[in-house]
Amino acid sequence: MRIALVGTGSWGKNHARILSKLGVLCAVCDSDNIRCAEFAKKYSVNQYNTINKLIESEEFDGVVIATPTTTHYSIASDFIKAKKHVFVEKPITTESNKGQILADMAAKNNTILMCGYVERFNPAVTLVKSLLDEKKYGDLLMLEFHRENRRPAGTKNVGIIHDTSVHDIDTANWLFGQMPLLVFARAGILDDIHEEYASIMLGYEGNKTAIISSNWVTPKKLRTFSAVCTDAIISSDYITQEVKIKSTDTTETLKNHIQEPLFLEMKYFMECIMGNHISTQSQQAVNVTKIAEAALLSSQKGVPIYLELK
Repeated sequence: MRIALVGTGSWGKNHARILSKLGVLCAVCDSDNIRCAEFAKKYSVNQYNTINKLIESEEFDGVVIATPTTTHYSIASDFIKAKKHVFVEKPITTESNKGQILADMAAKNNTILMCGYVERFNPAVTLVKSLLDEKKYGDLLMLEFHRENRRPAGTKNVGIIHDTSVHDIDTANWLFGQMPLLVFARAGILDDIHEEYASIMLGYEGNKTAIISSNWVTPKKLRTFSAVCTDAIISSDYITQEVKIKSTDTTETLKNHIQEPLFLEMKYFMECIMGNHISTQSQQAVNVTKIAEAALLSSQKGVPIYLELK
């Protein structure tokens, strides 16, 4: 299998490392000639400075797109039209109508379109998902997420909801196994043109809720989530991948074998290309963008926004 990488910036460098480790990286493409050459030399692969040259000159099965969000639609479109399997970093687009066009285009061309919601592959989330599906601790009622840190370098073209909150929106949908019916949000700006902190409430069928708190203000990095069930509270840390279960009289700690979620995610993308999995994630990724759009609208108007999602 041969996978090309478009974008060698702050997150693309991690993809390059993982794809090389998996033995599938065949080419890198970046408009920054110097950086592109550095990565090509480091990983002994071909280099390209334009999408067209990459498509015309390289033989490859799929592509990973790790470029600024505003470029996702045009770049992904080119590869889907060329009938290449596509992995695009989150969010799929900042405009849900364009994301829907990509999802429909991929289905028409029989190509995989997968979006980089990496927390699905975090061993902590995987373990919690299995506990919830088994109903080992009763029914899931509420989810709560905290994702806090200073603004990551290179994040300029979107605010915290599209860049950060979307991770937990996707995880909430996945853990509940359904899409929300409504969203209510409040967000604020300190010294930027985009929102830098946000609180989002998602309402699901059966009065189930997810509360998502995100900010680029807190100096210390925090990545935690908890699931309130009828018989216990399951809490976890995305970073340590530790899971704690608090019931009436006891607290149990489940320790995972720590694994890099991005490595597991790239393996899954490769397995999808080989036909070992059926990926329906593109429509779910479009839904996440629709929810993010609704959250921004809710914050602007101060009212809940009702959703109709596929």
